[in-house]
Order: sequence, then structure tokens, then C-alpha cells
Amino acid sequence: MSIITDTVDYRDGNTQLEGVLAYDDSWAEPRPAVLIAHMWGGRVDFVSQKAIQLAELGYAGFALDIYGKGVIGKSKEENAQLMQPFIDDRKMLQQRMLKALDTATKLPPVNAEKVAAIGYCFGGLSVLDLARTGAAIKGAVSIHGLLHSPSPLQTNQINTKVLILHGDNDPLANIQSLLALQEELNVADVDWQTVIYGGAMHAFTNPLANDPEAGTVYNSTADQRAWAAMLNFLQEVLGKPCE
Repeated sequence: MSIITDTVDYRDGNTQLEGVLAYDDSWAEPRPAVLIAHMWGGRVDFVSQKAIQLAELGYAGFALDIYGKGVIGKSKEENAQLMQPFIDDRKMLQQRMLKALDTATKLPPVNAEKVAAIGYCFGGLSVLDLARTGAAIKGAVSIHGLLHSPSPLQTNQINTKVLILHGDNDPLANIQSLLALQEELNVADVDWQTVIYGGAMHAFTNPLANDPEAGTVYNSTADQRAWAAMLNFLQEVLGKPCE
């Protein structure tokens, strides 16, 4: 096994973006791909490492970029400033996600017919918005994601399966927002699942999260369970990866 990691430059209008593609070059044929949407701080090593982990399992992992090449927040205040324009303008967020999908599906290691998207925190909201565009993806996974829907709703366009991995004590995505999302998906007859982890707060998969006052705390048990649930879902929607 030889894992290759390549930076991928692409653009959305005037914004230069940089993703990271990871894949095992042991196979010549294109393989199922997983887009990975980042947290509010930008495309940091956390999501690039997830791309590598998925590549080790036989997928092509593409850590996408929403903010712009080299744009990384250095504080909670900077992170919020970077994220807020996309929260306020969901069409802009959806366009950025569609550009990442279009870029990834044109990469030689990627089987364009077998693509799913996962996202963490802000990235969870981002992949749900990608699904709302009617994009041709096989599945969308929100991992301790923000859950508030855009207005007006676009759920009737979703044509993919959805998995929501949620912390029961997440103050940034409370039970009301989860129930509202589930109702939105029900109305649109979407095939969805929710797994709720008791005692888990926001950012429960991030080992660096340790801010109880902000509601962001790592939880190793929830992290391991969420990874297993996500992999089961990916195998369901994409089939078995290259082995």
C-alpha cells in the first residue's frame, strides 16, 4: 500500500481554493470517493488526516476547501468571522460545495458515479446543504454538525441518503434543531438515520476540543462509535471500497 496525497488547486469565481486528495495508488481503476468538509476554522490537518484514513481503507478522500487557499482561522473570533458569511448566504455555501464536488469527480483516481460527502461541525451543515442542491452524491453524513436549515427550504431536491451523528449535549445544535431537521427530511421522504451519543458535546471527534464552557469537548467513545457508524454507512451507499 502506498498512500498518495496531492494538493488540488481549483477556483470558485475569483476565489482560489486548495483541497487535498488522498488515495492508495495500488489500484489503477477509479475508486469510490468521500468529500470531507471542514470545521469553522478552515481546511486544517484534521480533515486532511481524515482523507488519508479513508484512503487507507480503499476510498479516495478529498478534503475540500470552503474559505480559500491558505485561509485558516487562528481564534474562535476569526473562525466565526470566516464562517458567518456562508451561514448568512447559503446559496454561496452551496455553490462552494458544488464546485468542490465538480472538482473531485474530475480527478483520475475518483469514480464519479460513487461519491459521498461527510462534514464536521460547520462541515456537517455544508454537506447537508450540498444534498439540498440535488447533487448526484450517494450519501451525506453530518458529524456533530450545525443543523439549522436554510430559508426557504430546498429539501425536496435531496435525492441521497442522510446520516446524522449527533451529541446529546451539543449546545450548538440543540434538540429542537435536530427535530426540525428530521421533520424537514420526513416531509421530503428522504432516507435518513440519526445516531445520538449520550453525554457527547459539540466537536466530540476532535481530540483538541477541550472547552466545556463553549460546549466543545472531545469524547473518545463517541468518536470511535461515530467512525464505525460512518464507515458502515459509506459501505452501504458506495459499496465495498478497493481492497
